[in-house]
Amino acid sequence: MASTFFIKNNGDSAFPKKGHSLATSKRKNDEDLGGNSKGRAKKPNSKHNEEISSESETESTAEQNEREGEDEFDETPQEKKLRLAKVYLDQLREEEEKKAEQVSFETELVAGRLQEELLEQKGKLQRCIAKDLLAPDASEIRVLRGHQLPVTCLVISPDEKFIFSGSKDCSIIKWDIETGKKLHTIKGGRKGTEARHGGHTTQVLCMAISSDGKYLASGDMNRAIIIWEPDTCKQLYKLKGHRGAVSALSFRTGSHDLYSGSHDRSVKVWNVDENAYVETLFGHQDAITGLDCLSRERCVTAGGRDNTVRVWKITEESQLVFHGHGGSIDCIQLINEEHMITGSDDGSVSVWSVNKKKPLSTVKVAHGSFGEAGLEQPHWVASVAALQNSDTVASGSDNSEVHVWACGQGFRSLQPLFSVPVPGFINSLEFSTSGKFLVAGVGQEHSNLLYSPLNLRPLISPISTSSLL
Repeated sequence: MASTFFIKNNGDSAFPKKGHSLATSKRKNDEDLGGNSKGRAKKPNSKHNEEISSESETESTAEQNEREGEDEFDETPQEKKLRLAKVYLDQLREEEEKKAEQVSFETELVAGRLQEELLEQKGKLQRCIAKDLLAPDASEIRVLRGHQLPVTCLVISPDEKFIFSGSKDCSIIKWDIETGKKLHTIKGGRKGTEARHGGHTTQVLCMAISSDGKYLASGDMNRAIIIWEPDTCKQLYKLKGHRGAVSALSFRTGSHDLYSGSHDRSVKVWNVDENAYVETLFGHQDAITGLDCLSRERCVTAGGRDNTVRVWKITEESQLVFHGHGGSIDCIQLINEEHMITGSDDGSVSVWSVNKKKPLSTVKVAHGSFGEAGLEQPHWVASVAALQNSDTVASGSDNSEVHVWACGQGFRSLQPLFSVPVPGFINSLEFSTSGKFLVAGVGQEHSNLLYSPLNLRPLISPISTSSLL
C-alpha cells in the first residue's frame, strides 16, 4: 500500500527537485488535495486510522460484552441471598425426594419380606423355579472320593462352603466344596473301643447340622449321638438314651433343639446347648427310617414297615398319622411347613399335606422297574430331597439315577424335569440352601443293609446346578 509523506517547510528543503520550486509544489499539492492544510493532514491518516479503528472496535465489543456479562451477575446482596436460598431449597427438595424414594423402596422390601415369612410360616410359600431348570452337563458333575465303604448320609454347611459325609466305615469327612479336597477326617474305631476312641465305632447312619452352623450331630448303629464342632471337627459330647440304632437326626431351624429317630421306634428331643435330654415320643410300630423338621416345634417321621408318616406336635403332645404307600417308607423331607415328600421301597414318590391323611399326589414306579416280563419289580426309592419353599424336589434310587421333579399348583401333581446319571445306590440327597447345587451320597448298597464287600469304591457326587438357576 502506497503511503504519502508530508514534509513541513521550515526552511530550505534538503531534497529540492530540479525545475520546481517549493511554492509550486505547495500549490499543486493544495490543488490536488482541495482543502486547507489541516484537512490535508488528516486524509492520509484516515485510511490508517480506519484500519486501527477496526481492531479497536473488535476489542471494544468484547469488552462491552464482558461488561454486560458482568452486569448480569452484578447483583445486590438481597438478590444474592434470594438466589442462594432458592438453590438451597432445590437441593433440599431433591434430597427429600431421594429419601422418600429410598424409604418407599425399603418399605416395599420389608413388606415383601414379611409377607414371604408369613407365607413361609403358614406353609404356603412356593417359589416357582422348576421351569427354569435344565439338566447339568457331564462336565458340571464332580465326584469326591475318600470313604472306604458306602456313604450313608451327608449334610451341607449353612454357608454352603463345606460338606460333611458319614459312612459305613465309621468315619466322617469334611470336604471343601470349592476345591473338592478333604479338609478333615474323623476316623472310625473298632467296636468295643468307645471309651478311648474319639469318634464312631460303628456305622454312621445319619447326620444333621444346626441352622447357624454351630453344631454338627451324627448318629450310629451303636445307639450313640455325638455332637461335634463343625469348624474344628472336635467332639463336644455324646447324647445317650436310645435303645436302638440312631437312624435319623434333625435340628429345628433357628434353635439348637435336636430331634432324633431310632430303630427303637421312638423320637427323642434334646437341648444341645445344655447337653440335656428333654422328652421321648412314642407311636411308631416299626423302626423309624426318616425324620425332618423346620422352624415350628414339630417334626415329621417315616415309620418304615409300619407304612405310616407321622406329624409330631411337640407343644400339644399329639401326633397325626398318615397312610398312603404300599411298602416300607424309607425317606421323608419337608418342602415347607405344610407339605412333605416321601419315598418307598414300592418305587413310589408321594407329596403330602399335613392337613390331609392321604397323599396329594403320587408317582408310582417313579424310577422304573426291573425283572422279566410279568415279574417286574420297581426300583427302590432310597432318598428324597426338597428345595425348601419351592416347587422343586428330587429322588434317588438303586437304578443309578437322580430324578428331579416339579411340583404342580397346590402340590397336587409331580412332573419329571430331568434325570442325572449317578452310578451306584443313592443313599442320601441334599439341596444347598440357595439351590445352587445338589449333593448325592452314593454307595453300592442301601444304608440300612449290612455291609458286604464290593470292588467298587463309594463316592459323593455333588451335582452342580449353578448354571440352571
